[in-house]
Amino acid sequence: MLDDVATAPIPEAEKALFAFVDRLNDAPGDVRRQDVERLKQAGWSDEAVYDAVSVCALFNFYNRWIDGTGVHGLSPDLYAKSAKRMAAGGYLPGPPPRSAPPSSDGGGEPER
Repeated sequence: MLDDVATAPIPEAEKALFAFVDRLNDAPGDVRRQDVERLKQAGWSDEAVYDAVSVCALFNFYNRWIDGTGVHGLSPDLYAKSAKRMAAGGYLPGPPPRSAPPSSDGGGEPER
């Protein structure tokens, strides 16, 4: 899919969406109503198009913010771990940490 979305083994509707986002990234000033209409003809709703534009815009913002502020990316090892986590659960946060067992003396601070 990374090499050529047009020949990737994905539904035609997704190919249309990725082509739209590619155009939005490469030539945002050239996106026209006809581009959106093609997405709607492929089965995407107005809300889905809005979401795609919003996600694309946010990632462009984040990338420019990171580049401009000098924030560094993760190490390759942490990216690999993050990829495994996201493949299993998407963008949902991980489970909360386990709380410590109560102390045996019955005293002490309550857990917060």
